[in-house]
Amino acid sequence: MKFTLSWLKHHLETTASVDEIAETLTDLGLEVEGIENPAARLADFTIGKVLKAEKHPDADKLRVCEVETDQGTRQIICGAPNARAGITVVVAHPGTYIPGIDTTIQVGKIRGVESQGMMCSEREMELSDEHEGIIELPSGKVGARFIDWLAENDPAKTDPVIEIAITPNRPDALGVQGIARDLAARGLGTLKATETDPVPGTFPSPIGVSIDADTLDGCPLFVGRVIRGVKNGPSPEWLRDLLKAIGLRPISALVDITNFFTYDRNRPLHVFDADKVEGDLRVHLAKGGEQLLALDEKTYTLEPGMMVISDDRAPESLAGIMGGEESGVTADTVNVFVESAYWKPITIALTARKLKINSDAKYRFERGVDPAFTPVGLEHATRMIIELCGGEPSEVVTAGAVPGDTRAFRLDTDHVQSLVGMSIPADRQRQTLSDLGFTMKGDMAHPPSWRPDIQGPADLVEEVARIASLTKLEAKPMRRTQVGVPKPILTPMQKREQIAKRTAAALGYNECVTYSFIDEAAARLFSGGTDATRLENPISSEMSHMRPALLPGLLQAAARNQARGFADMALFEVGAVFHGGEPEEQHTLVSGLLVGRTGPKDVHGASRSVDVFDVKADAEAILAAIGAPAKAQILRGTSEWWHPERHGMICLGPKKVLAVFGEIHPRVLSAMDVKGPAMGFTIWPEEVPQRRSSSATRDALALNDLQAVERDFAFVVDADVEALALVNAAAGADKTLIDGVRLFDEFIGGSLGEGKKSLAITVRLQPTDSTLTDKDIEAVSAKIVDKVGKATGGVLRG
Repeated sequence: MKFTLSWLKHHLETTASVDEIAETLTDLGLEVEGIENPAARLADFTIGKVLKAEKHPDADKLRVCEVETDQGTRQIICGAPNARAGITVVVAHPGTYIPGIDTTIQVGKIRGVESQGMMCSEREMELSDEHEGIIELPSGKVGARFIDWLAENDPAKTDPVIEIAITPNRPDALGVQGIARDLAARGLGTLKATETDPVPGTFPSPIGVSIDADTLDGCPLFVGRVIRGVKNGPSPEWLRDLLKAIGLRPISALVDITNFFTYDRNRPLHVFDADKVEGDLRVHLAKGGEQLLALDEKTYTLEPGMMVISDDRAPESLAGIMGGEESGVTADTVNVFVESAYWKPITIALTARKLKINSDAKYRFERGVDPAFTPVGLEHATRMIIELCGGEPSEVVTAGAVPGDTRAFRLDTDHVQSLVGMSIPADRQRQTLSDLGFTMKGDMAHPPSWRPDIQGPADLVEEVARIASLTKLEAKPMRRTQVGVPKPILTPMQKREQIAKRTAAALGYNECVTYSFIDEAAARLFSGGTDATRLENPISSEMSHMRPALLPGLLQAAARNQARGFADMALFEVGAVFHGGEPEEQHTLVSGLLVGRTGPKDVHGASRSVDVFDVKADAEAILAAIGAPAKAQILRGTSEWWHPERHGMICLGPKKVLAVFGEIHPRVLSAMDVKGPAMGFTIWPEEVPQRRSSSATRDALALNDLQAVERDFAFVVDADVEALALVNAAAGADKTLIDGVRLFDEFIGGSLGEGKKSLAITVRLQPTDSTLTDKDIEAVSAKIVDKVGKATGGVLRG
């Protein structure tokens, strides 16, 4: 919404500056998006007088002028045809920025003759498109500022333009009067009365109006009148300047008048050429298939149910959106029918969206205009048309009636303190609402017809607080619900999620937040994409299903980064995944993804491709941080999107899976367009057992004063035996004494023969009661050999 300062002062008696008005508007909730102040860009230009103008010695079209300025007499080279002695001009001294040519003028030589400034045309100063010659002022004192001369002689060219953002709940601010009303309520001025007496008709209207019964819901009121004998010429200069200042193109007096009231009072109007209307005008619903050539010179095919205004021949206007070209006014128009109607917002919005039309009328009607001002707006427009175009008005014809408004809400003056936290005197609250147009009857506030957003007592409090200024709200600490140290706010699971995020970030991962919706193809790669997780109304085909895992989103992020030249990535996400539409079918996971190399290449050769053991270590670090037991098994046999030979499950037993890590299956990487290999992990925080003690303190550090013992074993097994099976078997030989098992060597070939290999492990024994004797060690060793033999068929290597 744009308006000029002078336009605002037509409705508001104020001495406030542009900056004060802008600051107040933003504080009132009408955020100022920009201010165009012509005076600011013209501040450095001054008035001068040409004393002498002679032909340039080396150019036929240039003149060497001696110009009297505020800095003395200066020599200026000018190529304008009207440059001559005796004229008063606008001078730009060296160092002045010329907005029309985007240049800062400097002292320079033109064909060997020095020029010490510039005499400007209107286009060079962005005052108009005129550039046939330099500006010739009819008056002006040498050395005076040009903007001061403009303010006195042509104020429209120094009129600041303010642009504000309008929220959907404030349609009243789409008129300059509504903006002025808010400022007056704040105390920045006094609202001027702009009422007008009805214009009496001198003859019955030859054009009648009607509304079909099935259309009254969409158009409760339609009024109009004929004005005959008008002269549709150019608008007066003041009106053209107003419209051009806000970015509208002046067309003709009749059209410009309707545009003026659209912005001045938020009252869109339409003017028909009465001689082109056959019979009466009827508001009705389209049957479908009708066509209308609109004022934007486009032909629209109407769908059933769209509201239109038709004469006895055909549709003449898209109701509340845009008029028709065939019945539009031209320079030859002498008789007009002026229409003012109230259209329900939802019907206008639906029609405009289907036809893809955006107009000033549509923008206002879909937000809601003042229904009570519908007949009054017609009277205002009639008076201006007669003043500017002449003519004789008919009697007003009316169909329907102004919709009733029975809204009334009780103003609880104490509610402001409890709801907003501001202390505002009761009489000030009532006065604020009265200033905004509310009718106060005791404690009952009746909202004005131009405020459809007021729908309850809380809205009254909002208006009072808004006008009082929320910047005056003082921050106060909330009262504690209990004495002493407050209880934790986060649940144990929320705390785990927080710890997991911090740990992953500390390990060098970057957090991703991806959509919970993915496409069906990606979901099927991760055992999803079923009807149970399909969305009924998806945003797009690429967001048709709830995600069954976090890895699809991370892989899509990796693919986008690889496409932009980022090959090495460490990404993680903590979020919900879904296996159905019920609450119990939602789970929280922690997933990470490694792609590329561990770091940039260097002379030491430390950089290498990421592998399974990188994600294994990271998964174990996160599990340890969220409180998982230190002792866990590594087992095989997870989902099909993992590499069948390069993955592992971190378990507390065969059925208690805490995490999965490994290489992503090449088939999945190919489908997701990721250049592999890629390593990932997924953790189930909910599966990690809760601490038995609810104390906030840590458990006491348990240190053993008994020396640990390490023993090495080398087993000969079949070549297809997994090292993991051997390690798990050895660890299970004596869970009390064995503290850890680590694989440190693999040997194939030599005297072992075909189909055999040797796996060497280190077993750490940690006694708890007494120092281990040789007999104890031999007993545990025998258990290890026996357990490995039964599990893998392995024998000690001789």
